[in-house]
Amino acid sequence: MKKKLSVDIETYSDIEITKGVYRYVDTPNFEILLFAYAYDDNPVEIIDLACGETLPQEVIDDLQNNSIEKHAYNAQFERICLSKYLGIKGYLDPSQWHCTMVKAMYLGLPGKLGEVAKALNLEEQKDTAGTLLIKYFSVPCKPSKANGQRTRNLPHHDFAKWDLFVSYCKQDVVTERAISKRLEFYPITETERRLYIMDQKINDRGVEVDIELANTIINFNDEYVEKLNDRAQEITGLDNPNSIAQLKEWLIDEGLELDSLTKAKVTELLESNLDDHIQEVLELRQDMSKTSVKKYEMLQTATCSDSRIRGVLQFMGANRTGRWAGRLVQVQNLPQNKYEEIDALRGLVKSQEFDYLMDAYPSITNIFSQLIRTSFVAPEAKTFAIADYSAIEARVIAWLADETWVIDVFANEGDIYKATASKMFDAPIENIDKQLRAKGKVATLALGYQGSTGALEAMGALKMGIPQDELPGIVKAWRKTNKNIVKLWKTYNDAAIQVIKTGNLIQLKHGVKFLRDDDFFYIELPSGRRLSYFKPTLSGSDSYTKIKYQGVEQAKKTWGSKDTYGGKLVENVVQAIARDCLAEAMLLVNIQHPIVMHVHDELIAEVEELVSNQKLDQIKRLMNTRITPISWAPGLYLKAEGYCSKFYKKD
Repeated sequence: MKKKLSVDIETYSDIEITKGVYRYVDTPNFEILLFAYAYDDNPVEIIDLACGETLPQEVIDDLQNNSIEKHAYNAQFERICLSKYLGIKGYLDPSQWHCTMVKAMYLGLPGKLGEVAKALNLEEQKDTAGTLLIKYFSVPCKPSKANGQRTRNLPHHDFAKWDLFVSYCKQDVVTERAISKRLEFYPITETERRLYIMDQKINDRGVEVDIELANTIINFNDEYVEKLNDRAQEITGLDNPNSIAQLKEWLIDEGLELDSLTKAKVTELLESNLDDHIQEVLELRQDMSKTSVKKYEMLQTATCSDSRIRGVLQFMGANRTGRWAGRLVQVQNLPQNKYEEIDALRGLVKSQEFDYLMDAYPSITNIFSQLIRTSFVAPEAKTFAIADYSAIEARVIAWLADETWVIDVFANEGDIYKATASKMFDAPIENIDKQLRAKGKVATLALGYQGSTGALEAMGALKMGIPQDELPGIVKAWRKTNKNIVKLWKTYNDAAIQVIKTGNLIQLKHGVKFLRDDDFFYIELPSGRRLSYFKPTLSGSDSYTKIKYQGVEQAKKTWGSKDTYGGKLVENVVQAIARDCLAEAMLLVNIQHPIVMHVHDELIAEVEELVSNQKLDQIKRLMNTRITPISWAPGLYLKAEGYCSKFYKKD
C-alpha cells in the first residue's frame, strides 16, 4: 500500500477565487500562507510560510513522487496552487492526487467539506471560523484610515486571528482525513479513476478564448445599456428603471395587472396589446436584463494570461447521475446559435459595425447572446472537431426497456420523432407533417420519465402551438405506444422499495442491479459504476409507498430529505448511462485528439486544421458503437454527428 500524504493549504491572491483556481494563481501576488499536512495516520504538521518557515525537502520531493498518494478535499485547488508555488512547468500530475470531494460526490453526498462531515455525523467537524479568517487574510482588504491605508492583512496585523487561522488549516486536514477514512469502504471504480485523471488534464489544458471579441462586446454594452437606461428614465420618470420593484409599481400605475416581472412574464406581456410607451419600456427592460454580457465579463476576468480559460468543467458535478457540471461561464448552459450567418456577425462585431447591426437586426443584445459560444476558439493551425450523440437519452431508455420498435428506428437511421408520431396517431409515416412531427418530438423529449401534461408544457408544447386541451391525449397516446418504458417505471419503483425494505439484491435487465447496505441504496449501472442514495427510507401506506433519501436539492443547493419514484429512478439511470457512454468515448478520443471541452453529450477536440476532416471521421468512428462497441452495452446503438469549426458553435 502506498504512503499517503494528506494536504490542506491556505492562500492569498488579488484575484477572486470565483474566477477559478487557474486564474487565481495566475498573478505575481499569489502566495501560499499555510501548508498543513500529515503522513498516513500521523499527527498533522503545519508550515507557516507567511511567517518565514519553509517546506521540508522531504515534502517537496514527495509532492512530485509517484509512489506517494496525495489526498486533499477539492484536490484540484491544492494541486494547481502547489504547481505555481513549486514552479512546475505546466501542472503537477493529477494521477498522483486523490480527491475526497469527488469521492463524496460520487456517493451522492454534499460537495462542501463541512457539510459532508455533518452528513456523516463525524466527530472531526470542520472549524466554522474559517470564512471570516479567509476574508481577513486571504483576500485584499479595503484601505482605510483605521488600517493605515493598507490593502492586505498580514499575520502581524492580528496575531490572535492568525493563530486561529493556523488551527483552522490544521483542522481541515483532520476533517478531510476522517472523511477519507469513513469512505474508504466505498471504492471508486478504476474507470472512474481514469476519468478523473483525464478530466483534470482537460481542465489543465483549457480552451482558447477570443478576448478581443469579449472586450469589444463589453465596451460597447456599457455605453449601450446606459443609453437604454436613459431612455427608460425619460419615459417612466423613475430613478432606476432597471429596479424590478420600481418598474413593477410604474406598470401597475399604468393600468397593468401583474404580480411578478419575471423574464417569462415580460415576454407574455410583450405578446399582448399594449400602449406604445409601455411596449417600449418592456422591450428596454428585456434588453437590459440580458445575461449574456455577464458571461463575457467572466471570460474577460477568468481567462489566464495565455488566453486560455481553464476549469470550466466539474467532475461529478451533478452528483445524482455523475454528469459533469459547468463552472465559471457555465458551458452547459450557453444560448443557442440561431443565425446562419454567425461567422459574419462575429466579424461585424469585432469590426465594431454596431450602427449597421442595430439597423439590420431587431436586437443587438440577442446577437451578443448568440455569439457567446463563438468566444471559444481554436489556436492558429488548429480547428475544433465537434461531435455529439444524437437523441442519446431516447436511445438509452429504449435499450433499457427493450422497446424494440424504437431500437429498430434508430438501427435503421430513421427519424424517431416522425416514427413516434406515426405510432401515436396511427398514421403512415409519409403522412407525418411538421405539426404531427412536433407532437412526436415533444412527447419523446418530455414523457420518458413518467411526466404528464406538466412535463409537456415545461418542454415547450404550448409555445410550439399545441393546444392545451390536446396534451392529455398526447400523454395517453405516447404511453400506449411505449408500453415497455411505462412498465420500466413500475419495475424500478417496486424493486427500489423491495431492496430498501429487505436488503436483498435485485438483478434487472442489461446488468442493472438494485442493492443496499447500512448507509446507502445503490443502483449499479451496466458500466459497474453505482448511483448512491444516502440513508434510504420508506414512508406512506401499503397502497402508496414513498421512497426517501438524504441528498442535495440541485436547484437550492441544500442538503436534506428528498423523495424519488420509478420514473425519476429511470431518469437517473438513463442520464447516468448516457454519461458513461460519452465517458467511454472520451477515454478513447482523448488519446490522440486532445479534448478541450465537452457539453452534455458533445465533445470538442482541438485538431490540426490541415487534416481536420480526417480527424473528425476518426472521432466519429470511436463514438459509433457499431464500429467501436461498448463492452457493457451490447445492442445499444449510438451514432455521432459532427463538424469542424474554427470557433465553437452549434451547427
